[in-house]
Amino acid sequence: MSYDRSKPLTKRNVIDFMRALNIEVKTNTKAHGNNGLYQKNRIDVARGLTEEQAIDVLVHEFAHHIHYKIDKDFLKNGGSLENIFNTSNIVEIKEELINVTNLIDKNSRLNIFLKAKEEASNQIKGMQSAIRRDYPNFLRSKKFPEFEKYIKGSEARYLVKYDAIRLMQGFFFKKERILTVKNIETDFPDMPKAFQLYIRLCSMQRKQAKITRRIGKLNKYYEKPTELFARYVQGYFSTPETISTIAPNTTRRFNELLSSGYYKELKDLFDIFQKKA
Repeated sequence: MSYDRSKPLTKRNVIDFMRALNIEVKTNTKAHGNNGLYQKNRIDVARGLTEEQAIDVLVHEFAHHIHYKIDKDFLKNGGSLENIFNTSNIVEIKEELINVTNLIDKNSRLNIFLKAKEEASNQIKGMQSAIRRDYPNFLRSKKFPEFEKYIKGSEARYLVKYDAIRLMQGFFFKKERILTVKNIETDFPDMPKAFQLYIRLCSMQRKQAKITRRIGKLNKYYEKPTELFARYVQGYFSTPETISTIAPNTTRRFNELLSSGYYKELKDLFDIFQKKA
């Protein structure tokens, strides 16, 4: 491509480089996602980023653009490492890519969610132990007959499945009553403590299940081949020595394909702008 190779690495110059390739670049959007978004020849970069952050996002999203040129189905299925690295031997490459992702994106380790899940698990165990002081045979995996017998005639039965419920009472003059797990002791002061704890335990199990689903969804996102590739390109572009050290096999294969032109205009981006070690 025709581009001034003496240009320094700046956000503006990288954007000009991409626009010279007829890529639409937007820098005034919210760019839902990891501060950037790629959609068929368009790159969105979130507003308010520092110069360095914006360049990282631009490189990351440009890697998606290159992936799209190699495999147009990647937007639907996340692509494949076999395709983007043009090899069937990707076991070591995938392991290295995950290490790179964990290095450059701390959120990929999901520490906050894993900690929340552990805390929920500990609270559930504590509630179970407290309930067993009154009902030694209680098991979370089985029905709780004493509770079910008690709860049949109580409005608190809704809180077994929901954290909050709005009830409309009265025939002619409707009166709203809101019940919540949080206020179980206030709303049902006569309920045995073990049963109040059981309702809280059910609520905590719902929270734990929600966290587990969130972790699964995020893991699926972070381990998408296209995301693994884009984070590798982002990391290798900015800190080649570090990434080469933790991903030697990936780097070797990447440079082979980069030099051969397999990654198309990505070679130009590296030739013009990459910080040389």
